Amino acid sequence: MDAVILSRLQFGMTAFFHFLFPPLSIGLATIIAVIELLYWRTGKKVYDEMARFWFRLFAITFAVGVASGITMEFQFGTNWSQYSRFVGDIFGAPLAAEGVFAFFLESTFMGLLLFGRDRISKAMRFTASLFVALGSTLSAFWIIVANSWQQTPTGFKIEGGRAILTDFFGAVFNPSTVPRYLHTVTGAYITGAFFVIGISAYFLLKNGNVRIAKPSLKIALIFAFVAVLAQIVVGDLHARQVAVTQPAKLAAFEGMWETKTGAELNLIGIPDPNKEETRLSVGIPGMLSWLIYGDTTAEIKGLKQFSPDERPPVVATYWSYRIMLIMAGWLTLLALLGMYLLVKGKVYTNKLFLTSALYSMLIPLLTNEFGWFAAEIGRQPWIVQGLMKTSAAVSPVVPPIQILFSLIIFFVIYSGLAVAVVHLFRREVRRTLTENAVNEAMDTAGKVAVPTGISS
Repeated sequence: MDAVILSRLQFGMTAFFHFLFPPLSIGLATIIAVIELLYWRTGKKVYDEMARFWFRLFAITFAVGVASGITMEFQFGTNWSQYSRFVGDIFGAPLAAEGVFAFFLESTFMGLLLFGRDRISKAMRFTASLFVALGSTLSAFWIIVANSWQQTPTGFKIEGGRAILTDFFGAVFNPSTVPRYLHTVTGAYITGAFFVIGISAYFLLKNGNVRIAKPSLKIALIFAFVAVLAQIVVGDLHARQVAVTQPAKLAAFEGMWETKTGAELNLIGIPDPNKEETRLSVGIPGMLSWLIYGDTTAEIKGLKQFSPDERPPVVATYWSYRIMLIMAGWLTLLALLGMYLLVKGKVYTNKLFLTSALYSMLIPLLTNEFGWFAAEIGRQPWIVQGLMKTSAAVSPVVPPIQILFSLIIFFVIYSGLAVAVVHLFRREVRRTLTENAVNEAMDTAGKVAVPTGISS
């Protein structure tokens, strides 16, 4: 058993599970803020019902996200002590800022909505929901700052074998912070939107809860449409940044071994690290050079430009990136189709679209995960790019058997949490479906039983 491999497996598993929830929380929180704004400005009861339902699902997501995130921070001290010693002076600042400036903001106003929703005005409800959305988005910013510094470290000096912070804003706004943050948050908006679209589609397919399903679907579909278009621009910006600051990662994304002028954009192939080639490669000549530098003859570095011990694991990086792109393409097509049907007035009755939306509602979660795989595996063998390798970052005194034991315990606990989350989501959806069916039946009965003018 190898301590490095086991530590990476443990952190990867906990990070995978945790990363299911923050993007969903950010997207849901923002959509809920929009719904609360509509309730405040129109006073329509349907928006109140919508906000309450989606907030209950958000609360579940938030709670599990917080619980699963705490264990990740503890691992820095248990399994990665050498890493913590090296980056503690820098890494601690954004994590502290995340707690002080973001988490407290989000949790305070979330508590107000959980326990005081019926005691505050519509305007205050919107304000609280806005601050919950702002807090979740700010939280993502500080986490991205910490991770981006590992990818493109700046604003520091090496002193006594440690990275010492010399320029706070230089470290915060390192070369990859802004494109990575925009890319991540836009992905979160897409995640929240398709989650709402999927559940709304389920209600419409079941012909129940139509009262809140239609406006929820409409709002989320517009949200998804804007977000997927924005992601095309943001994704391009992020790819250009990777090409400049992490050329080995870009070469792994493309399965490109030779340095080329007029490099092709690889569509599909089979990377073979042993032979240092990508077999059966299909690509568009000059397109990669043009996308990165706006010049079809620009030079792009290949993997052979880097020593073998400093190349990313090519196969895992290549396919993670491809799967992310395929899923993102499907979501873009689905959003475009949904918007077209919305304009034509057919989106609420088109069973093909509604069924596709229902079964695609979790695809954004997987898209986020595979994007994260590509970004983090593509950074290897470095835990801090160019400064510290992953193999040197683990705790030297923690025996592999203890890491293995805690890995198994985490797996069991997280599996139980996953089952609990699915159960709670299903319970809330079914309860809301039943409650609204009863309310609609009562409304219909009331309209039949009370003739016009009876009150006069």
